[in-house]
Amino acid sequence: MAKRNSKQFAVIGLGRFGGSVCKELYRLGHEVLALDIDNEKVSEYVPFSTHAVQADSIDERALKSLGIGNFEHVVVAIGDNIQASILTTLVLKDMDIQNVCVKAQNLYHQKVLEKIGADQIVHPEYDMGIRIAQNMASEKIIDHIDLSDEYSIVELLATSKVHNKTLIELDVRATFGVTILAIKPDGNINVSPMPDDVVKKGDIIIVIGHKNDVKRFEDEGL
Repeated sequence: MAKRNSKQFAVIGLGRFGGSVCKELYRLGHEVLALDIDNEKVSEYVPFSTHAVQADSIDERALKSLGIGNFEHVVVAIGDNIQASILTTLVLKDMDIQNVCVKAQNLYHQKVLEKIGADQIVHPEYDMGIRIAQNMASEKIIDHIDLSDEYSIVELLATSKVHNKTLIELDVRATFGVTILAIKPDGNINVSPMPDDVVKKGDIIIVIGHKNDVKRFEDEGL
């Protein structure tokens, strides 16, 4: 059942990525239209969506008959068929849908999607590869989220170097140009910590900043 503040999403393409998006949005209480050209996949996602429909997403008449133009967000998660992904995105933008998120297979695919007006482009395998590589390469990085090509939010593990120091003593904004958003001690979270809050070894520090500054803080500040 949809929650009061739920949004409407359509997920086109029910492969590994699209299926995961569909299930999670539905679990969070949103209205989800699950769509795929493969009827077996559609049947699989009946329990994990508000409506599950078999249709060809490049058929504008079929999409209009489903009322997809009324959806706030549409996710195009078509697998290896780049042509179908591009044509579907074109159809959706021609229907004036404002928030179209598309899974890109490669840089060429991304450039085409940018030119035809995709509002958000994701590279799930590429992005996950970067996260895994960064986590493996550093014992201090717990997780990170890229906000853009230049800025990130990063979870870092506090070391003995910062143990029992207050935020005002660390003064990371002035020294490294990053901002501490939160501290997570013992599984709890302290959002917008005060200057006299103390960091302990083993705490998780959540920072935001330019990637170069975050890296410098990781290398020199922790």
